[in-house]
Amino acid sequence: MAETEIPFVDLASVVGADLEIARAVLEVVQSGRYVGGAAVEAFEQAWARYCGCGHAIGMGNGLDALTLILRAHDIGAGDEVIVPSWTFIATWLAVTRVGALVVPVEVDPDTGNIDPSLLSEALGPRVRAVICVHLYGQPANVPAIRDAIGARDVVLIEDAAQAHGATLAGARAGSLADAAAFSFYPSKNLGALGDGGAVTCVSSAIAARVRRLGNYGAETKYHHLEVGVNSRLDALQAAALLVRLHRLDAENARRREIASTYTAELVDLPWLALPRVIDGADPVWHLFVVRCAERDQLATQLASAGIETGMHYPVANHRSGAYAGLGLDLPIADTLAQISLSLPIGPHLSDTDVAHVIDAVRSFR
Repeated sequence: MAETEIPFVDLASVVGADLEIARAVLEVVQSGRYVGGAAVEAFEQAWARYCGCGHAIGMGNGLDALTLILRAHDIGAGDEVIVPSWTFIATWLAVTRVGALVVPVEVDPDTGNIDPSLLSEALGPRVRAVICVHLYGQPANVPAIRDAIGARDVVLIEDAAQAHGATLAGARAGSLADAAAFSFYPSKNLGALGDGGAVTCVSSAIAARVRRLGNYGAETKYHHLEVGVNSRLDALQAAALLVRLHRLDAENARRREIASTYTAELVDLPWLALPRVIDGADPVWHLFVVRCAERDQLATQLASAGIETGMHYPVANHRSGAYAGLGLDLPIADTLAQISLSLPIGPHLSDTDVAHVIDAVRSFR
């Protein structure tokens, strides 16, 4: 097997030598204020403006962000929450953490996002929320989801962990629903130097409650109004994120350019299924996921050509040990787990790298 020439992710080349990030982090270190403070406030304000919503609250990670959105809406034991059958397990875990029951709905295999046409049947009387995931960086079909919800008293939540900067009909992810959760895990389009996350929302009351829940249930020190947790974006991460935010649009533009090239050069292969973009959506291509019946063999051939790929995800959530006991039958998720392969994409790739990936894929058959 050839030595890896094209890594799937290369954070060191994008972030590691960035002196502006180093200076921003050093400024926080020298300030002595590592929890909260000016850096966190500046990033929260900038992220709210960028997403086009009223509030952004820094969190310790994306899973906490989803969990606290549910808690802020008083969703818990006895409630049901609709989730996509196909997503990273954190979407499901947030529901389980608050004591509610996951109600998986199958996805459109061409986008990976929840299929709105299947929602009506799943919207039973105990459903309190729908979590739509903007998988791989493409917005879910939020208008169709809202139409399915109709006049029901159901909260619509975005899992936007992979969709920093994505838009639908000109509106950015994070402003499309009642509230949204973001992850700033280092490999995300907007990644920190460790774990981090955020909640965005329009409601001042929900924003205040999320912030309180993430601060031990307290609004002022030692006055704990409810049972909360410790989940706050630390100042070092906020400083790095604020610098990276200024480059997000340019890096997303590069991802779109690569995705467009992949699509144009691979669309004629009858054995390879490419992602479909819904009308009005402008994805940010956190991942470029293709589908191939011989996925494992294709991955092996690309590895032999020095190309690292990913599998998102090799185990569907209902087949994991965490949820296997529910006895769910989700054939689309099962199939996607067997045939999905993520090609390298990101600002670390040169045009030569992209051409090499295309040539290696085309030579598979």
